[in-house]
Amino acid sequence: MRKVVLATGIGHFVEWFDFGLYGTLAAMIGMQFFHAESQAVALLSSFAVFGAGFIMRPLGGLCFGSRGDRVGRKKVLVTVILLTSGATFVMGLLPTYSQLGVSATVLLVITRLVQGFAAGGESAGATTFLAEYAPSRRRGYFTSWIDNFGFMAFVAGSGLVFLLTAGLGEQAMNAWGWRIPFLLAGPLGLVGLYLRKHLEDTPEFLATVKNGLAEASPVRTAMAHSRGALLFCVGFVVIKAVGHWTLQTFIPNYLTSEMPHSTLDAYAITTIGLFVIAVIVPVMGALSDRVGRKPLMLAGCVGFILFTGPAMMLMARGDMFSAVLAMLILGLCIAAVDGASNAAMAELFPTRIRVGGMAIAYNVTVAVCGGITPWFSAWLMSMTGNPFSPAWVVMGAAFVTFLTVLCARETAGQRLPR
Repeated sequence: MRKVVLATGIGHFVEWFDFGLYGTLAAMIGMQFFHAESQAVALLSSFAVFGAGFIMRPLGGLCFGSRGDRVGRKKVLVTVILLTSGATFVMGLLPTYSQLGVSATVLLVITRLVQGFAAGGESAGATTFLAEYAPSRRRGYFTSWIDNFGFMAFVAGSGLVFLLTAGLGEQAMNAWGWRIPFLLAGPLGLVGLYLRKHLEDTPEFLATVKNGLAEASPVRTAMAHSRGALLFCVGFVVIKAVGHWTLQTFIPNYLTSEMPHSTLDAYAITTIGLFVIAVIVPVMGALSDRVGRKPLMLAGCVGFILFTGPAMMLMARGDMFSAVLAMLILGLCIAAVDGASNAAMAELFPTRIRVGGMAIAYNVTVAVCGGITPWFSAWLMSMTGNPFSPAWVVMGAAFVTFLTVLCARETAGQRLPR
């Protein structure tokens, strides 16, 4: 299990380091690739392209989800890391608007679409891989490491941007330093590719193939015969999507554009907050194996409903301590949801349609809810004039997931459906 967790997790780290850099650097990218008269307009434009990457995720989920159930989980994980790392590396080489005009914006959109297509196969494939290797009584713990590595990827990205900004200065960072994190995707992708190529596929999948039970059209079968599981999966993911992309993408830019924090402070606050979340997630995963998936997910949703507004007010105080405390409050809520939900989603589907079912439900929800969250939150503030209005988005998403979990059955400790 150590080898499986390490190889799957490091590949997942590379995948989300690449994918998340755009969100972390959204404000800088907005000024580089869009002809905008103000920072707010540039940020909205940048978030719109960020959301465009999510449009491709359902297509990626359809393609890679089907492929994962037909030809193997391992092959999907190898393919997606190649695509994402390649697109991210190219993003670091793109000419800016001042150099190429609107063609630079078009090239940025294309690379973002490729990233989104590849990401459509990552989360479902990696979660399935760990779930099928893990013992039934520790499935929550082992699958929670996916989110640990994912958050650590954002910590690394945010931390790297913090160090570069501190070392180079904001002027140099805006001029050319923003390219460095993207260019690192090349060598990181090769490391992830090597590790994933040396994994064996899961015993569950190999047994399914050996017994002639593999589905020719797994996504179609899931949509025809597992609609209830798909709907539950969608409901579980709503707060994951909104919560993740609020903390990882919207908040770093929000701290500088709407709150009285410098760029350097914003990156430090985000880095500290995401690091603590990453540490807590496996603890929550282990707890979900003991007390069940439902109690953890319900607690996380209630936390978001009660504390998102107060947390954003804390950020407005302007000091580092209050902002970090606010991140930790929200981080504890998302850690509770993440620690239980990965295993809960895998436990909804039988082996022959597990990747396909999870991929289509997960990616459609993330595309609709996650991709639009940073843009919609920024738009909501501009329309209402209320800097705390994004809290309503998170609270609404938490309420939807709360109702879904309330209606779901407990699956902790049970064998995976065959």
